[in-house]
Amino acid sequence: MRPREQWVVITQAGCPEPEPKRKRRWQQPEKSVAELGAGSPPPTWGMRAGAVAMATAGTPWMWTLGALITALILGVTEPALANDVASCNSPAAPSSSSASTQALGTGAAEDTRENDGSGSRIINGSDCPPHAQPWQAALMLQHNQLYCGAVLVAPRWLLTAAHCRKRIVRVRLGHHSQSPVYKSGQQLFQGIKTIPHPGYSHPRHANDLMLIKLNRRIRETQDVKPINISSQCPPAGTSCLVSGWGTTSSPQENFPRELQCLNITVLSTDKCKEAYPGQIDATMFCAGDQAGRDSCQGDSGGPVVCNNTLQGLVSWGDFPCAKPNRPGVYTNLCRFTKWIHDTIQSNS
Repeated sequence: MRPREQWVVITQAGCPEPEPKRKRRWQQPEKSVAELGAGSPPPTWGMRAGAVAMATAGTPWMWTLGALITALILGVTEPALANDVASCNSPAAPSSSSASTQALGTGAAEDTRENDGSGSRIINGSDCPPHAQPWQAALMLQHNQLYCGAVLVAPRWLLTAAHCRKRIVRVRLGHHSQSPVYKSGQQLFQGIKTIPHPGYSHPRHANDLMLIKLNRRIRETQDVKPINISSQCPPAGTSCLVSGWGTTSSPQENFPRELQCLNITVLSTDKCKEAYPGQIDATMFCAGDQAGRDSCQGDSGGPVVCNNTLQGLVSWGDFPCAKPNRPGVYTNLCRFTKWIHDTIQSNS
């Protein structure tokens, strides 16, 4: 999942990034060689304002040492968003993780599914039909590197995973391929406000959702349109579709150019808790199969669509991805429809 090169992180004093589980966003290399004492969990790419990351050559989505030095001299770090309502003092619940599902950065088995560049990818899926997921958004770093997925739920609002929070958010909608070349139908935006759920907690990743307000309304087209959120929780056996540009193999990473789609089946709460004892609550549901198909790093925040409505967001899971009896874990959006509606209304 993560490359093994060493990397350096310098964080804003007093505001470290909490260590993720198996986030399914783009993951950084394993170990920090700065500010970490013996036994300290390494921070992730999603640092707060003032964070700078460096990796060895061969990882183009991170800065080289020379760029790190230049950035420190020039003060080129990520500024806080003027309307960013999240803080580094968000509540954290005590972990009930077992030893086999520790934080990813320690080299143990669990991760959230970001693309840090930390998120998830689709394992053994297939190319989505072009523009069949018009609500699918890509969250980009400064140099147009995707790190998480997101979902368009209103003309100026996206949903994504709370662990995908960044100080600078660039958004791409209406694209199928990760080609850097602009194509007709794409719409580009800046996130001007990020609102994580106030109950989001590390390292359990309960309430793993966040709203992002765009700098303007989308232009609704065949390629870009919002999706409705289901108010009904998914029963076991429900067939759903998950999509993303996350890695298509694990633990070795292989990122696709085309958006990937995968059919998954919702599992019962009992099976979910059996797979992850002490780690599942009502804000999560599990889905997957026994055939080596799963979301993975880089897919975090992406949509889980069941019966043509948005049911969940890619959140976390086991590592390597797609292990038997270790399904993906998704944010259970039916529990949050009132919070989503009220938050959008009060910030519009």
